[in-house]
This record gives sequence, structure tokens and C-alpha cells, in this order.
Amino acid sequence: MAGTAQAQEVLKWAHVYEVTEPFHTESVWAGEEIAKRTNGRYKIEVYPASQLGKEADINQGLKLGTVDIIISGSSFAAKEYAPIGVTYFPYIFRDADHLLKYAKSDTYKKLTQGYAGKTGNQIVATTYYGTRQTTSNRAISKCADMQGLKIRVPDVPAYLAMPRACGANTTPIAFAEVYLALQNGTVEAQENPLTTIEAKKFFEVQKNIVLTGHIVDHLNTIVSKTRWASLSDEDKKIFAEVMQEAAARATQKIVAREKELVQVFKDKGLMVTDVDKSDFEKNVLEKTKFEDFGYDKADWEAIKAIQ
Repeated sequence: MAGTAQAQEVLKWAHVYEVTEPFHTESVWAGEEIAKRTNGRYKIEVYPASQLGKEADINQGLKLGTVDIIISGSSFAAKEYAPIGVTYFPYIFRDADHLLKYAKSDTYKKLTQGYAGKTGNQIVATTYYGTRQTTSNRAISKCADMQGLKIRVPDVPAYLAMPRACGANTTPIAFAEVYLALQNGTVEAQENPLTTIEAKKFFEVQKNIVLTGHIVDHLNTIVSKTRWASLSDEDKKIFAEVMQEAAARATQKIVAREKELVQVFKDKGLMVTDVDKSDFEKNVLEKTKFEDFGYDKADWEAIKAIQ
């Protein structure tokens, strides 16, 4: 047994989310579960809340060998392999259920294998992140109301599509700095799922929550090329099974919390507005070209068709 103890490998698992969020609590669970199922051969240390860098840094870390596992969006994967970014195109998914069906589809296999072929990194699981909604100090009831709105959006093409189609002025600000930017008026709006709006306390510095539902968002659990290559087939199976279980557990918690939050925010005195999403989607489709993003329209059509 001494040999087993000496052979223990310490792995770094990084993400940018708060310790209270399911992405963190379920990553910790997954680390403990992998240790159990591999008889302690792996010890996984989880680094939350941008401790090992912003999202761009931890994606780079997969290549540099500074991290072994990350949770990150397909928007960042798309910087390496553009076609996978189609999953961030506004209004491609109807809801969380549609997204999870996509994660079991042939299109998912094709896109994740394309990313693996380009980077060597392995997308092992996909978690529902939440449906992105807009918060603003300006009342918004239709797409045209966003004209000239100073809104923080991650610097990722598909995230920019809806606000720009509606005439907003988009500003990229690091996730960790958004609260301060809203508080001091650098920007007057931002967009994120209700669970993130809660976790990051954006509701303290915004008056309106507008249910634009423009992106049904997700995060991938990604293992670096070198780490994945070092695993035996048996260990690959254990890592994949545990990570997929963790993703399903986190998804369940996010779906349940989102259902509660509309009322929570109303109780806090925020104005919560339902909008006609078709007005926003129409503007996006009229003003955005798939080829500008490097996406394949056939992938978009295949995902939209999943029932």
C-alpha cells in the first residue's frame, strides 16, 4: 500500500465561480469521488473564484500545464475551434432540457471531437449554466429599447450578437470586476443567468431584470491533453463517469434555483420584465451572419431541430 500512497498524483481543477455555486460544490464532490474510486491515486485540488486566473488564463493553463481540469464555456473553446461556438448563438436552445438533449446528440459528439482534434483537450461533461437574462438601470421591454445602452458583455462573438443587434454599446469587463463597473456607472447593464446575478449580487446595483433568455448557457468540464493522455483507459472511464454525474447534479440545482429566483428578485424590489423573445431573435437573425463567426449553419439547424 505504501507504493500506492507514494504514487498519488495531485491535480489542479480551476474555475472562476464562487464557492457557494454548484459548479464549485460539485467539482469538490467530483474530486473526492475520483479519489475514492481510484483508491486515492489522485488527489484533486479545486481552485474557485479565479484563484488561478481569469477564464482566458485557465484555458491557456490547459496548454501550459498549469492546470489539469477546468470548467469553462464553449465560447472559450471556440477560440481554439470556432464551430463549437455555435452553441452560444442566441436563441439556439429553447431551455435546459433542450441543451441536455443536445449533449447526448451526434452534433455534440462531432463538435467536441472537433475541439479535441484541434487541442488534444477532452470535453468530458457539460453542465447547464443557466439562461442568460439582462439586468439594467434602464427599463427594457423590446429590442429597440437597448439602443445606446452601455452593457457589459464577455468579449466573445456570440455573447455580443444580441446586444449589438439591438443597438447596445458593448463593453468587455472581466467577470470579477463587473459589480464595481455597475456600481460606479462604467456600464449601466450586464447579462448573466439569474443564479449568477444572485451569487455576484448584481441585484444590489441594478433596478431591472429583463427576461431576454437570449442564451441558454452551459459549461464544459475539460481535461488537458497531457493529463488525459496520462490516464489509463480504466481511469478515463472513472473520470468521465464522475464528471458527468457532477454535471448532472449541478444542472439539477441550477434549474431548481432559477425557478425560485424571479420571485426572490421581485421581493427585493426589482422590476422583473417578461419580453417577447421573438422580437430579439428576429433582430439577431437579420443582423448577424453565421460565417462571420466561423460557425456552420448546418450545425445550428441540427441543434434547433433536436426535440
